[in-house]
Amino acid sequence: MVLRKQKQPRDPPFFSAAAFRVISILLLSSSSVEGIIGISWGRQTTHRLIPSMVVDLLLQNGIRHVKLFSPSDNVLKAFAGGEIAVTMTLPNEGLYNIGYPDLAAYWLQTRIRAYQDLNVNIKYLYVGSEPFSTYYRKKMYINANEALRSIQDAIEANGYKDLVATTPHFTDMLAPNIRKPSEADFHPDWKSKMVEFVGLLNRTNAPFVMDMFPMYSVSQMGWDTEFAFVDNKSNFTIVDNKGLVYTNVFEFFYDSFLTAIAKAGAPHLKLIVGQVGWPTDGYPEATTANAERFFRGLLPFVTGTKGTPLRPGISIDVFIYSLADENLNKLSLGGFQRHWGVYRSDGDPKYKIDFTGKGRDIFPTTAKGVVMMPKRWCVFNGDKKNLTKVKREVEDACMMGDCTPSWPGGSCDNLDFETNVSYAFNRYFQAMAQSIDDKSITCDFKGLGKVVVKDPSVGSCRFPMEILSAEMADSNGLTSGEDGERCRGFFGLFLLIIFVVELNWGHGFVL
Repeated sequence: MVLRKQKQPRDPPFFSAAAFRVISILLLSSSSVEGIIGISWGRQTTHRLIPSMVVDLLLQNGIRHVKLFSPSDNVLKAFAGGEIAVTMTLPNEGLYNIGYPDLAAYWLQTRIRAYQDLNVNIKYLYVGSEPFSTYYRKKMYINANEALRSIQDAIEANGYKDLVATTPHFTDMLAPNIRKPSEADFHPDWKSKMVEFVGLLNRTNAPFVMDMFPMYSVSQMGWDTEFAFVDNKSNFTIVDNKGLVYTNVFEFFYDSFLTAIAKAGAPHLKLIVGQVGWPTDGYPEATTANAERFFRGLLPFVTGTKGTPLRPGISIDVFIYSLADENLNKLSLGGFQRHWGVYRSDGDPKYKIDFTGKGRDIFPTTAKGVVMMPKRWCVFNGDKKNLTKVKREVEDACMMGDCTPSWPGGSCDNLDFETNVSYAFNRYFQAMAQSIDDKSITCDFKGLGKVVVKDPSVGSCRFPMEILSAEMADSNGLTSGEDGERCRGFFGLFLLIIFVVELNWGHGFVL
């Protein structure tokens, strides 16, 4: 993983022991209720599980909370019945348009109320996703607060009594190089925006949502990898004011956000974790064993009542990132970005995890009704007369197929030359639905490929087969912006409406 160069540390802001005690007392006033374990479901993949199949999978595993990255019609309708609480995301690409009050009301009517009327239990609306962050993209969405305010106003004006709007933020919104949670504050470049954001949450009693990835955080901070696990087996700990001891990065950043939020004037705000996960491939520490260990420690911790050093005696709501691998995710940080799933893309679980938080040694339920493609693979035929051509065909194959397991540290990084070529060819072949008809021969590679029926998997390197995708996906909910965001195509309609309205009536209209 290529890490961004850290900025030079700043002198920590003054934070007196007395103020720390006051904040701690305020934070301790929270009631202890069993924490929620939800899961994120993204669909940036070439072959998608049917939405109704996913709903059944969630219910069988006792998961009653799901976060969706885009308001796809076919996905939302699958959640009709209300058994699963849905957190919806208004993608970043829509933030600029949603600032218009009437368009905010229109979006809520068509994307929220229309599905609530179908008994879809939409509880939270995330207005944007990490809009100010730059750790994996260059583009920022600086009007995110204005969009949130517009949505909040529309929720209140139009009687959405059980809908709460907020915006998730990543750990890079904290000041860089903090070494103790009591020193934490919002990043100086974004402090005014974040203080304004906290004020917006305060006025509606909405939760602050933090996203974090422990493996990434310990690498960025230069800490022992063991500190990423709740069951830290090393001697590395961090001692803060008044003897508060931190044994893992989850508690460290959770309390750091609590401190920053308190300094922004809202120590009573609820803090939930909108994304937390551990990848299983594409990086040396990204393994199924580490992912299993991470969740075996984390989930009982957040559903219990131990709490954190700064906020003891409470449970914590968390959303696991994510349900299944997504082989079309952007790769700005590394190959591991396509391997966050508890499940492979075919609905087969990778490791043991107890979604109830009781710490049982069990595999989750396998997706029911999945139909695999025929047992056939595309491999290299061994023709090495023109290695330049071979290399070019491998590069082309990996543009469409997911070759990240063969990256350094991945599960397939020790293949010999011919097997590595075969791996690339097969990933493309599967991504293209194994097409071998006269019009589309996806295992040709200019005469270098051949189809076989014997599984060419080697050791830990799995040559996957794809599933038959039986649904006609709603492309509006699946398109991807330049920075890897989930976007929604009908925002183009918003721009057209704005143009027509400004041309004919001005802004005094009601949709």
